[in-house]
Amino acid sequence: MRVGFAEALAYRAEFFVWILATTMPLIMLALWSTVASEAPIGRFGEKQFVAYFLATFIVRQLTSSWASWQMNYEVRTGTMAARLLRPVHPVVAYAIENWAALPLRLVVAVPLGAVALWVVGPRLIPPTALLWGFWLASVLGAWAIGFLANVAVGCLSFFMESSLKVMDAWLAAFFVFSGYLVPVELFPQMLQTAVNWMPFRYQLGLPVEIMTGAYSASTALAMLARQWAYVLVLLAVTAVVWNRGLRRFEAYGG
Repeated sequence: MRVGFAEALAYRAEFFVWILATTMPLIMLALWSTVASEAPIGRFGEKQFVAYFLATFIVRQLTSSWASWQMNYEVRTGTMAARLLRPVHPVVAYAIENWAALPLRLVVAVPLGAVALWVVGPRLIPPTALLWGFWLASVLGAWAIGFLANVAVGCLSFFMESSLKVMDAWLAAFFVFSGYLVPVELFPQMLQTAVNWMPFRYQLGLPVEIMTGAYSASTALAMLARQWAYVLVLLAVTAVVWNRGLRRFEAYGG
C-alpha cells in the first residue's frame, strides 16, 4: 500500500491529467441541465441532473481501474516475471495499488460532493443510513466489476501482442450503457431491459442512482444482488483466464 501511494505521488501530474480526462459528466451536466430548463425529463429537472452528473463524476473517481494497461505493459516488456517472484499474488498487488491511489482521488471527490450537497440540498440524497450502507456496498461492487474486467482483458495479453483494443471496446460499451453519458432511466424501455442484464450499469449507474435517491431500500438491495452476482461471475472468468495465460507465459516468456 505504501509503495502504491508513493507511486501515485510520484506520478501525480499524470494522475491529475487522467482526472481531467474523466470530466465528461460535467459537460453532460451542462447539456442536460440546459435541456431540463425548458421542461423536466421524467423525474429529472435541473437540480436532479446536477445531482446525477456530479454523483457520476464522484463515483467514477472512486471506482476506476487501470490494471489492463499495466498488465499489457508488463507482459510485453517481460517485467511480469519479476512481479511473479514477489510473495504477494500479482492480482492482489494490482488491487492494492489501485486502492493506494484513493486518497488522491478523494482530494477531488470530497470537495465536489460538498458542492453537490450545497447546490441540490439534502432532499436528493439517500435519507437513511441503510441506503448509505447500500451505496458503499455498490461502490465496492462497481470497483470490483471494473477491476476484474480490466484484469480479465489484461490476461488476454498472454495470448496476443496487445489486448488494449479489447479494453477500448469494453470502455465504449461502458460509456454508452452505464449511465455515464445519459441516465439509464431515460433510455427506451426495451433498451433499459437489455441494459439491466449488462454489467455496465452496475459498474457505475447503480451507485449513482442510489446516491441520488432513485431507489427504495428493497429495490436497492435487489439491484445489489445482481451487481454482486456479476462480481462473482467476473471473478470466475478472471481466475480461468489468468491461470491459462500464466501457463502460456511461463512456457514462452514475455
